[in-house]
Amino acid sequence: MKLHTLTPAEGSTKNRKRIGRGTGSGRGGTSTRGHKGAKSRSGYKSKLGFEGGQMPLQRRVPKFGFKSLNRVEFKPVNLDTLQGIAEQYNLEVVNMEALVSHGIASKNDKIKILGGGELKAKLDVTAHKFSATAAAAIEKAGGTVNTI
Repeated sequence: MKLHTLTPAEGSTKNRKRIGRGTGSGRGGTSTRGHKGAKSRSGYKSKLGFEGGQMPLQRRVPKFGFKSLNRVEFKPVNLDTLQGIAEQYNLEVVNMEALVSHGIASKNDKIKILGGGELKAKLDVTAHKFSATAAAAIEKAGGTVNTI
């Protein structure tokens, strides 16, 4: 090993240009910050959504409607989805555990069964809520409807 053969360890150096290290570096002077203005100063921090004094987008857009803070959001699951997992996994009972384990819902979701599609399998379905058409279709196929 000789002094002229020494090289830095793999990954120890970076190939980026260091800013603010003198005019000879090509990135001295203003250090890529441009001239004057708030963005050139140290400690500059902009508020979220600030547009340089122009009226921000979230204030320009008209607002309307109402969203209740106490609303309960349900994860919709259609009958054709239930039919699909019943055929694929040979299920007779569809409950929260089955829906979570087969990736249709997460464990904290509230499930509402909707009447989209067709159900042929005889299923014992347990969920938080059912639409009237879904409940009728499940019972017509010979299954049972259980509300959590």
